[in-house]
Amino acid sequence: MANQIGKPNFATDVVDELKKVSWPTRNETVRLTTIVIAVSLIIGLYVGIIDILLTKGLEFVTKFR
Repeated sequence: MANQIGKPNFATDVVDELKKVSWPTRNETVRLTTIVIAVSLIIGLYVGIIDILLTKGLEFVTKFR
């Protein structure tokens, strides 16, 4: 079926939009990925420590019953 004039073609539109994208370089990708992993580990460690402290605190409080 031939593409009618003025009718959008999804695949062509997607390719045209992807050509406009400013893709990051390999170095930028590696640097930003490293930052994301580091921040995720720091937040995970923080949440883990808070969890352990709250667990120990709850055990301490409920031990007196």
